[in-house]
Amino acid sequence: CFDLPMKLFVNRLPFENPMSQKNYLKMSNHLENIAKNILPGEKINTIAYGCTSGTIAIGEENIVKNIQLAKPNCYVTTPITAAVKAIKKLKLKKMAVFAPYPKEVNQTVINYLTNEEIEITSFGSYNLDSDLDVGKVDSINLKQTILEMDTENADAVFVSCTALPILEIIEQIENKIQKPVLSSNQVLIWDSLRSIHIENNINNYGKLFKKF
Repeated sequence: CFDLPMKLFVNRLPFENPMSQKNYLKMSNHLENIAKNILPGEKINTIAYGCTSGTIAIGEENIVKNIQLAKPNCYVTTPITAAVKAIKKLKLKKMAVFAPYPKEVNQTVINYLTNEEIEITSFGSYNLDSDLDVGKVDSINLKQTILEMDTENADAVFVSCTALPILEIIEQIENKIQKPVLSSNQVLIWDSLRSIHIENNINNYGKLFKKF
């Protein structure tokens, strides 16, 4: 533990299920106002947009542009932006990937990572249509599901979706497979902290936080 010289503020975007390209794109219409209503009129150093598949659908550049309309010059990060940064930081090339989305959305994750020259050695999914159902996933079941994936040829595992309860079990999985585990929330926190020059080692949340 350490004292963080920071303050955290949260606001939420409206979202309609099922998880689909059409519904993800609807979120982009709210980005500017939602960001504007976080400390209205005040400067914010970093804004983290917390939807992995939504980022891929909307596009990173569009998310940054809309948020910075409300908060000029703030650093904007997203789960998939941060995931690629973390993968490159740890010099990983081959990833086993788990995502909970429907098949069409899963394919967008596969395409995005492949376009970043990341080789996907295996892929697993619950194929859920609703983010409400993703949030209800039991962490014990999630842990067992990931441990049953084929990770032999992978350098690490990436678990996509900020709604999955993965943070508390990352190190447990790493200890079993002896490889780094990255998750959407974990990399988003990592990149946000790095953006405000907090570089402390943090225990219990994976190898990534020991590689600053």
